[in-house]
Amino acid sequence: MAWFDNIPKIWKRAYLVICSWYAINFAVSTFFEWKLKRPFTYVLWNGLYLWEALCVLIVLIFLYAHWLFRFRPIVQLIGHAAGIVTFFVIMGTLSYYFTDYMDGLVYFDNWKEFMVELLNWEALRFYDQYIITVGVYYVISYFQGLQREEKEKTELMLKNKEMQISLLKSQINPHFLFNTLNSISTLMHSSKDQARKVITQLSDIFRYALDSHAGKMAKLVDEVDFIESYIRIQQVRFGERLKFEKQIDDSCLGLSIPPMILQPLVENSVKYGIGPKEEGGTIILRVRHRAGAVYFEVADDGLGTQAKKVMDGSAGGVGMKNTDMRLKSYYGPTAGLVVKATDQGYAVSFAIPVFESLEKSSELIHK
Repeated sequence: MAWFDNIPKIWKRAYLVICSWYAINFAVSTFFEWKLKRPFTYVLWNGLYLWEALCVLIVLIFLYAHWLFRFRPIVQLIGHAAGIVTFFVIMGTLSYYFTDYMDGLVYFDNWKEFMVELLNWEALRFYDQYIITVGVYYVISYFQGLQREEKEKTELMLKNKEMQISLLKSQINPHFLFNTLNSISTLMHSSKDQARKVITQLSDIFRYALDSHAGKMAKLVDEVDFIESYIRIQQVRFGERLKFEKQIDDSCLGLSIPPMILQPLVENSVKYGIGPKEEGGTIILRVRHRAGAVYFEVADDGLGTQAKKVMDGSAGGVGMKNTDMRLKSYYGPTAGLVVKATDQGYAVSFAIPVFESLEKSSELIHK
């Protein structure tokens, strides 16, 4: 019975509803015929047999309508006109068999006379049975078509979103790696020990950057480790001029976030805020859990509005643009970057909704 299990529930329910409806119709009409016209037991049995035959024909009508559905509307119209005639002949012949034929009227002329008499009022009942069944098929098929279109649109949107995210990540990673290699290139001749140390740190960064292409989310604790490795490489170049602080709620460390979502913001602070400032400065990474959302902020006390290139969140470098677009792709249009630049420094923030238990995630991280 595997084929029966494969039939969608909506078609099973539609079939049961139609058969139940006609069971009531046949029961009422047969009862009155037995009570008022022909008080014989066979009248009740004939009504039952005709109802059973109708239930079988309903299945055939569904299959026939499904077969016609693949053709043009004009072909379907002609096909159903032929279907109505065929249905009338079959049901009329069965009615003739259970009444006149069983009474001894077995000749063709008897059948023809019986069918002609049906054409006045009984024919409408047979036509209605066919038309209602076909109408139910087309209504269900119409709504199923709408559901399929909606599903296809949703799947297409998801695929486009995944492709967009992959494209953005493919732009960010080479961009970041190129800048990192450029940062350590000046160290190769000054100190071999420092160069080896940077290469080790860079290997960790490469590993994380390459893993981010797998399409999986990353834990915040891993993202923070990645940021710290990046900062250590930059500190080899800038020395004590570059400082880094973390202000992160412990409950947020197990949060899943898109990989490499913070690095472009930190790089922006290094490149345009702290780096050009003679006395350097401090970059602060803040992560706070508030009312169903986690708020991120990368702030610095660098040049701020005095920087040669002040990012505004929508126009700027590749990293900032793509981070803004990635956030919106993952979490919706309201999850983009919010930028605040003043004379005292520069800050970029964003918030993402929380769909997981941060406490449990944090416990697993600490274990």
